[in-house]
Amino acid sequence: MIVCFDIGGVLVRICRTWEEGCIAADVSLRPFQEKPDHVERRQTLLATLQRGDIEDGDFHQRLSDLFEGIWSREEVARVDTAWLLDAYPGTLEVIRELDANGVQTACLSNTSRGHWDSLLAYENVASLGSHHASHLLGLAKPDPEIYAEFERLVGARPEEIVFFDDLEANVESAAARGWDAVRIDHEGDTAKQMLDALRIRGLL
Repeated sequence: MIVCFDIGGVLVRICRTWEEGCIAADVSLRPFQEKPDHVERRQTLLATLQRGDIEDGDFHQRLSDLFEGIWSREEVARVDTAWLLDAYPGTLEVIRELDANGVQTACLSNTSRGHWDSLLAYENVASLGSHHASHLLGLAKPDPEIYAEFERLVGARPEEIVFFDDLEANVESAAARGWDAVRIDHEGDTAKQMLDALRIRGLL
């Protein structure tokens, strides 16, 4: 068996909105009238970054342009850097307990080059047995191909993988492939949620 963790919203607390990111980065909030397609265009741009198709600096400029220059490229970069907040309490202990029980661990994260080194610096993330990220694979969740590639890289069958993620689309896509996928509430005690799920499955 292998236990696979998403990172943001599962192991590491992150900002969830632009407003929260501005506050974390100490960048002022400003009036901005979103156009009907603005959210979709931001999501498309983010997906392009997370697949590694564009560099972080290009992403910052394009997002600034999408905001019609209300936030500069430099301010967008500051918000992006501040997006990662802190490790969820107790998650390192969950990973250590799995390791002590001889259970393999890994992560599968939608992220970017700019965030990757910072994520690996968190002790809980660093403690995982292997690390797999969208920008390195050129694929992103919930694309079924990323789950197939993960299976190939770790040498596991779908039924041998327990997967924790906070986004419904990612959980549903993994479950459709045969993974034992569990949705985590990022606003709650993520460590307790995972402990409960792992104990039910007899892995702890």
